[in-house]
Amino acid sequence: MRVGILGLGEAGALYAAGFAENGWSVVGYDPGDVPTPTGVTRAASVADAVGEADLVLGLTGAKAAASVAVEAAPHLRDDAVFADMNAGAPELKRKIDGVVTKSGRAVFADVSVIGSVPTYRHRTALVVSGRGASVVAEHFRALGAPVEDLGGEPGTASARKLLRSLFMKGLGAVIVQTVEAGRAAGDEQWVRQQIIQELADGEATLERLYAGTFKHGVRRAGEVAAAADLMADLGLDATLARGISRLHTLAARQDGLRATPLVTEALLAAYEGLPTANIGDARDRLGLVDSGISPLWTGARAVGRALTVLTRAGDNRAIHEALRIAGPGDLIVVDGQGDTSRALIGELIAERAKARGVVGMVLDGAARDVAVLEEIGFPVWARAVTPAGPYKDGPGRVNVAVAVGGAVCGPGDLVVADGDGVAVLPAEEAEATLVAAREIEADEARRRSGIRAGQAGYAEQAEQAEQAEHTGHTGQAEHAGQTGRTADGPAGEAA
Repeated sequence: MRVGILGLGEAGALYAAGFAENGWSVVGYDPGDVPTPTGVTRAASVADAVGEADLVLGLTGAKAAASVAVEAAPHLRDDAVFADMNAGAPELKRKIDGVVTKSGRAVFADVSVIGSVPTYRHRTALVVSGRGASVVAEHFRALGAPVEDLGGEPGTASARKLLRSLFMKGLGAVIVQTVEAGRAAGDEQWVRQQIIQELADGEATLERLYAGTFKHGVRRAGEVAAAADLMADLGLDATLARGISRLHTLAARQDGLRATPLVTEALLAAYEGLPTANIGDARDRLGLVDSGISPLWTGARAVGRALTVLTRAGDNRAIHEALRIAGPGDLIVVDGQGDTSRALIGELIAERAKARGVVGMVLDGAARDVAVLEEIGFPVWARAVTPAGPYKDGPGRVNVAVAVGGAVCGPGDLVVADGDGVAVLPAEEAEATLVAAREIEADEARRRSGIRAGQAGYAEQAEQAEQAEHTGHTGQAEHAGQTGRTADGPAGEAA
């Protein structure tokens, strides 16, 4: 029997080694600079990894799962089973099922990992669903893994996983929050002992949940975000779950839970040159400011941290207040009520903003002095241009959540603006969106090259990718930034 493994990160490598130890022929693929496990043949492409496989395991991370399935599907053998093992949302699993089974030859299985892969390796407990579930269950049971076969439709197993994640990732988040608070108060060891006394396995469980939350924060943040969406679909309040997702995002940062901006200088730099179109695609076309707000001069581009302003129509007093606290890297976002009768900013405000390091402005309102704005290189996106000046009476608010062109923007959110328009990203989602948007950018470049080269059948593959690639921005590839599409999904699944 031959198994093809897509993604040789921590979990992928452990599963590959386990299958090899049990006499399987194992071929693995990962574009990243990760080691090849002993007994595993390293494939040069997705096609080479899956072409002769009886069983294919997708361990790429949920964000890349759909596009990898599109790439693998044309090369699957008749009766091959494609098992997606990523911690994605049920809808993502159903989309991948459609991609894999479109030809009518291969079958799909939704596989959820329930436990710690580093601890139990290929014997980690699984829950499976979909048409290929019984085959997957048979293979993994032969390796010694407990498998619950739900049968039914793809997505059933992943829903079970997300329900469990609400508890396990929540527990990890509570432990991180408590230990970090204890450390800040000078009582870390006392706090740890209190937690240890309440846990069945004591210190080992505490450390597994504590360290695992930091190590896999990005992926787990997405997993819990998907669980929160599931709760919302069930008609339940998901506020706590979304808070847990945010804590995992914080834990993944170099600064951890310290009160520093989520949108760092390094993150701002990483978004330089990334088109707003790719960002929008990575976010399911959400968070884009309407097309009525456009750049006032050709070539304008800005990436910054939102400094928000809410003001009365035609009045810019609050903008002056914002300028007093603005600093380098800020991008001022103004909810001017969509009024276009009076310009909220002109050349003088632009000069002051630029002197303070402000990188640009987005106005749901009007501006003026366009020629000077271009001359000094200060980028502005606005709904209109008018020579009429503003009132300066107020009222207004600074650093509150605002709605600009149909998009909600909070203080500290990431804003990217270019010739196509403006994208607003919640600060806690900026890291994960960067991974997805860069993947989309690279995938589009590959498809353009294929179309230009006239590769046979490439147009059809490109169409399939267009339909599938943006369907699952809910799970996280924990090292996707390092290993690209096949970053290992449940790689350090410690809970």
